[in-house]
Amino acid sequence: MTQTLINPASLFDGTAFSMSQAVLDHGSGLLFVSGQVDWDLDHQTSSDTIEGQLRSALENLRTVLDEAGCTPRDLLHLRLYIRGEFGEHTEAAAGVLVEWLDGARPALTGIGVASLASPETLVEIEAIARKPD
Repeated sequence: MTQTLINPASLFDGTAFSMSQAVLDHGSGLLFVSGQVDWDLDHQTSSDTIEGQLRSALENLRTVLDEAGCTPRDLLHLRLYIRGEFGEHTEAAAGVLVEWLDGARPALTGIGVASLASPETLVEIEAIARKPD
């Protein structure tokens, strides 16, 4: 099984956590994307709102997809984690997702959680995509 580790230079370095931003499995063409959050290169958030952090996390996801030769249309599944009761944020998150996905309709799981990567982190989104042939 041949794999490529995807670690765009513009995203935070996951080496300290023994992780890559994504792993592309060449046999299946599947791209497994680690949870993307609103972090800069110094692990700092840029927003203190669910919507703002979701937008930033999705742009980080786009960076990973681009690096792997994929687009949002290649997404098969998204898993969205939101700090707190997920249902309280569904409407706001849906608006951001619909705009970002631009007509793509991957499977989606939404999960409310007590904590994420840092106390300031409110949103995390992980993904599975399939690289086009």
